[in-house]
Amino acid sequence: MSLSAYQRVKTIAESPRNTEFRLVSQITGEMIAARDAGLTGTALMAALHRNREMWGAFSSACGAPGNALPDTLRAGIISLALWVDRFTTEVVTGRESIEELIGVNRLLLEGLAPEQMAA
Repeated sequence: MSLSAYQRVKTIAESPRNTEFRLVSQITGEMIAARDAGLTGTALMAALHRNREMWGAFSSACGAPGNALPDTLRAGIISLALWVDRFTTEVVTGRESIEELIGVNRLLLEGLAPEQMAA
């Protein structure tokens, strides 16, 4: 089976929640790897940029008309996305550590975890 065929099947078979879990896992892993490599400040930009983009996409989706999530959850995600955006600037300038961003993503992963993993 070719890679493109595998990706098509995965897209069809994977739920949106599992896709989100996989994306957050990958980006969190990149941030952890950057931290473990001793990167700081602007050297973290590649991992931080992807994380900021992801949270921006979550925020946009939550603000879109027809989003079926409860209003309080949507508002919470939008608030977190705004915080991630501001805090990322603090990490890049060296005033804060990447640890807080990793921690927020890990909490999100707990919420998105497939039932068998959450149990």
